[in-house]
Amino acid sequence: MTLPSSHEVTALLLAWRAGDENALERLSPLVYEELHRNAHRYMARERTGHTLQTTALVNEVYLRLVKAQDINWQGRAHFFAVCAQMMRRILTDFARSRRYLKRGGDAAHVPLDELLIPASAPGVDILALDDALTALSGFDQRKGQVVELRFYGGLSVDETAEVLGVSVETVQRDWRLAKVWLMCELSGEQPDGT
Repeated sequence: MTLPSSHEVTALLLAWRAGDENALERLSPLVYEELHRNAHRYMARERTGHTLQTTALVNEVYLRLVKAQDINWQGRAHFFAVCAQMMRRILTDFARSRRYLKRGGDAAHVPLDELLIPASAPGVDILALDDALTALSGFDQRKGQVVELRFYGGLSVDETAEVLGVSVETVQRDWRLAKVWLMCELSGEQPDGT
């Protein structure tokens, strides 16, 4: 299947925002496969036996999108950035509920991609990652957004730059620095500022 044009997705997003309910029906099949691919890429990093399935994650994102009709869509990349944020929240909430149900037991672990930490490093607690990403965003929001868009949303460097309105070089620099900071934070070392 060929990917829909950015213009086509943007036009449908704007029509949906303007109240055209048929636009959402036409948009859904155009973005479903890419959303599913992004969710699958993320779920592949989850621990074995995770009870939340890729399709369920995409469906939950879709349900949240339907309720969030008032978003001022800026285009295709912005749409997938919002979906990345939703996936992060869904997975973090799921991990928190599992931890709560097990009274502090086996929290979901997610191995970060080999770009974020060395492949030989053990899996990272998804809640620890969320806390570290929240801390990073607290003092450098853009670096936090870059990680969220690249890691959770699967956006390319170019798409991330488009969403954030910065240069590709800025995204590449922020991505490198954020990875080092998160690696230090998750390993318990004291990161040198970013």
